[in-house]
Amino acid sequence: MPTARADVPGAESGGADAPPSVIPRPTDWTPFAGRTALTRATRILIDPRTAADADLPAGRAELPGPARQSVHELATRLRTEIEQVTGLAPRVTDDPSPAPCDIVLALTDRGAPGAEGHLFDSRGPVRVEAASTHGLFYGTHTLLQLLRATADDHRQVPRARAVDRPAQRIRMVHLDAGRKYWRIPYLENLIRRMADQKLNTLLLHFSEAEGFRLDSPRFPGLADPRHSYGRADIEHLKAFAARHHVQLMPGLELPGHATTISRTFGIGFGSGPGACTGAHTHSHLTPDWVVDLTSDRAIATSKEIVDEFAGWFDAPLFSIGAEEVPAQLAACPRVRDHLASAPDVSTLGDLLNRYLNALDDVVASHGKRTAVYNGSERLDAPRQRVRARVVFLTWEGTGAEPAVPGHDEIAVGPFYNTPNNYHHLYPDEPWMYGSWAPSTAPDMLGSGITNWADYNFWADDGYFEQHMAGARAILADRTWNSTPAPDTLAGFRARAARVGEPATTPAPLPPRVTGRPSHRWTFDDAAYPSGWTYAGSPGNTLLAEDSAGDLSGTSYIVDNPTPVPGVHGRAWRFASDRDGVGFGGLDVAEPWTASVRVRPTERTGDQVLLSSRAGALKLMQHGTGRVGFTRYGTADHSFDHTVAPGRWTRLTWVATKGSTTLYADGRRVGTVAASIPLPLRSLGTERAGLRGDLDELVTWDEALTPEEVARLA
Repeated sequence: MPTARADVPGAESGGADAPPSVIPRPTDWTPFAGRTALTRATRILIDPRTAADADLPAGRAELPGPARQSVHELATRLRTEIEQVTGLAPRVTDDPSPAPCDIVLALTDRGAPGAEGHLFDSRGPVRVEAASTHGLFYGTHTLLQLLRATADDHRQVPRARAVDRPAQRIRMVHLDAGRKYWRIPYLENLIRRMADQKLNTLLLHFSEAEGFRLDSPRFPGLADPRHSYGRADIEHLKAFAARHHVQLMPGLELPGHATTISRTFGIGFGSGPGACTGAHTHSHLTPDWVVDLTSDRAIATSKEIVDEFAGWFDAPLFSIGAEEVPAQLAACPRVRDHLASAPDVSTLGDLLNRYLNALDDVVASHGKRTAVYNGSERLDAPRQRVRARVVFLTWEGTGAEPAVPGHDEIAVGPFYNTPNNYHHLYPDEPWMYGSWAPSTAPDMLGSGITNWADYNFWADDGYFEQHMAGARAILADRTWNSTPAPDTLAGFRARAARVGEPATTPAPLPPRVTGRPSHRWTFDDAAYPSGWTYAGSPGNTLLAEDSAGDLSGTSYIVDNPTPVPGVHGRAWRFASDRDGVGFGGLDVAEPWTASVRVRPTERTGDQVLLSSRAGALKLMQHGTGRVGFTRYGTADHSFDHTVAPGRWTRLTWVATKGSTTLYADGRRVGTVAASIPLPLRSLGTERAGLRGDLDELVTWDEALTPEEVARLA
């Protein structure tokens, strides 16, 4: 092992200005010459006087909340993590005399930089000091990342000293767990990744118009137990998150986005005598999308729901939603009559704010602060104001400075990941890394990357992960160290690649299906499965049921395909670029087969059947108008076949590695010496939608023989 040299700042390779291989970048980092080596003699030293403690007074703060892991528990976990990286298993001891190869964890008020900050010194021994185990944990992950990125045996770290503290108190990942059910193994892996990058809050948004994902015996029928989280699941996730110093923040959505709640209890604006109508809400929705703000029973039920689930969680913030209440409600006679008779409200804004304050009373009774999405502040409300203690999740704005005066904020809008072809919102990674300056104003609590599952209700967890991972790392880096980035985005990505990932549970690979189709979408009329509520007005968010697999999808809003008679049963007619279907599937490696019946109604310059980030199957290829496929950024491939308009044709692509064959009505058209993975993100793209009718779209995880293809026709 190399031996340590004299303390010469900047002598390690890369010099004093080179950022260390740590994500997020430490805020105050001084490198020295040489490396410190861990050996089989390495120990983890803790002070027996603080071994059972999690923090000292200087390490306590409202946000991100209390540390719940003792120093001894942290040291024991560090032993396991070091063994995973290096193969060494250092012993935990209270010996007060460290050797140069040891690791010292010290809980101390002396010079401690806040609740999450820490002092890191790797000049030998490796020493981490902090006033809470939040800070100690983050210091140990600086050590673990350096070990992963340094030397082939991962047993050496550059010698350096740092005083490290976050720029923002809340560093968040937000998941839409109302529209989509996330599997617990994925959530555990996400928490591991967040912790490694010093992200401290996971907001699970448990309710939406289409679903409610917290299952309590107090509210039978509100959640489907098969696609929701019971109390035991939440206790498990809370404990797991606490060991990784991540707060599990709950979120509900009230009074809007609440069709599942409204219909379960009969408390929506569309229920009862004098109900509001479709003219009083957004055009693609029904009045039950909003809980009735004029009803004492609706308000009481809302308070009971918040009371029940606020008691399940120990994070300091509890989100109740609150955004996108339709202004059209003000014209509903039920609302007008209530405003005319109630002494404390005179506008729809008053009505909303009164409701929010009533729920805030419940949240406060559990010792928490309420969080809401912004939007209510734009409604005229002369008699009711949202209380100053309420935190706004600002989804509109740049995230650079606070946008709602008089309230603490968490910026989420600039970091939306809504990976469907209707919204088509993805975090702007070059802007995030190169231009965004996170605000350190006292009322800007932090920032969060926000994942919404609109029209990807049954998407694979990994589909969102592949869209989120890069931006999540940038968010972690910038919210911890808000000073200008020292390198390019390419340089940052190279550092992140060197650091790699913590030990995660491998995501289960879906088994390749043999002898039968892997997916089959017939486009026949179908009801939403148990656990999901159809919340749209007729003709919107239609279900494309997967009768062979588990990748059902939906159409979007405003622009939707039209059900028409098909070859067998129903077909869907697509008429614009925004007519599509979101699946959210991961690409399937070759070999594969995809077959569909298609009847074009219009020729355009580019028509995509199935798409993903990597490639697409084309009914009409850009530049040729013929059937083909594309590997984005590499090549467009075409077959010598043009689909005839006005009549049904069955097209079948059969791919093996490096070769793809097209069949039309069972007859071989030709073969191209190239292939792509089977794209399963969506039907169409936001700029190259279909024009015509689709029926019987079927895929296989194997290459069908010519005889098998002929039998399909």
